[in-house]
Amino acid sequence: MSGRWRSLKARLRAALGLGRAMPGGDAGRRDLGLRGERAAASYLKKQGFRIIQRNVRLAIGEADLVCLAPDRATVVLVEVKSRVLPADGTVPHYRPEDSITADKRRKLAAIGRWLARANGWEGRPMRIDAVAVEWLAGGRVAVVRHHESVAPIRAT
Repeated sequence: MSGRWRSLKARLRAALGLGRAMPGGDAGRRDLGLRGERAAASYLKKQGFRIIQRNVRLAIGEADLVCLAPDRATVVLVEVKSRVLPADGTVPHYRPEDSITADKRRKLAAIGRWLARANGWEGRPMRIDAVAVEWLAGGRVAVVRHHESVAPIRAT
């Protein structure tokens, strides 16, 4: 089967909600990341957030989601981290959100400052949140955790 058809098959399986364990490699991580971003966006919408943009890419890095908080004043950059829980039911020693490094927080803050200048948001409150999504081996969401204000966005 060619790569093009495999990709189509994978998209159809995802659209139909036919979950399966994530394959290894970059393609599997990318798929897991996209699924995690969709789950995080859905969770945040249910909490009253409005998704402004997904996957904002700049030369300095990427923000997974840019949202308006339920107060409709605060702009929130969201870093999403996902992982598949082991099929044997053991609990891993780390949580996905623990992998957000200080360097990533600095990059997100710089992206936030750039977005504020580019969109006229200088006077608005801004923050960086993290959302962790853990999946069961069969492809169902097990846990979604939302952490507010994991890093500040200070004006320059």
